[in-house]
Amino acid sequence: LRADISVEDNLRARRKRTRAQILGRIGIFLIVFLTVCLMLLSVPGIRTIGVTLMASAGIAGLVVGAAAQPALKNLIAGVQMAFTEPIRLDDVVIIDNEWGRIEQIHLTFVVVRIWDERRLVVPVAKFLENSFQNWTRETSQLLGSVFWYLDPAADIPRLRAKMGELVEASTRWDRRFFNMQVTDVKPDSIEVRGLMTARDASTAFDLRCEIREGLLEYIRRDMPEALPRRRLEHSTTIAPLQGEVAGRQP
Repeated sequence: LRADISVEDNLRARRKRTRAQILGRIGIFLIVFLTVCLMLLSVPGIRTIGVTLMASAGIAGLVVGAAAQPALKNLIAGVQMAFTEPIRLDDVVIIDNEWGRIEQIHLTFVVVRIWDERRLVVPVAKFLENSFQNWTRETSQLLGSVFWYLDPAADIPRLRAKMGELVEASTRWDRRFFNMQVTDVKPDSIEVRGLMTARDASTAFDLRCEIREGLLEYIRRDMPEALPRRRLEHSTTIAPLQGEVAGRQP
């Protein structure tokens, strides 16, 4: 109850909630199993069943393990995840090319809430065996990028100054860093990249959209010459006619 994950700086709370949730489910399973065994032992008529159930737990585990290897694999992975913590509740991740937040962590699967409110159910073992992106592993702060494709004759210092005005005027910027650079040259345009920081992934996305739209509006209104154009060279030289070359009238 004290681990509130609704606040902005919730790394410690997410860590506590994740560990408590996974270990709590493991504890419930063990308690239910032991309770059933003890109930059987307390009844004289069926005491042998309880003894047999507890004594054969190891053999039953081998049999069940052979028949349900994927489920046990994810179960063991869930226990491992409680201590290694590759993900936590409310982490922002990209998995299977989907962007979302960790909504629930169960013993055998994880529910990821996709940005469009779909739910992606992922086996726990996948987070331990395959690579994925965790945008909030240590901190929620993020560096976002925006790309524009402009004419090679565009006035970059002027655009850089305008981008600085837009970023500094935005309430979504966290006051850490921003810049603009020409990162590539193409046959008919140049690639201009803007970088800016925000306090979390959602804010960074909104900030990128805001700066992209703002600079495009400025280019359309005040710098139309910065828009990409194709250039053709037109020659006015006309070759002489064949009759003129030979000294005859055409």
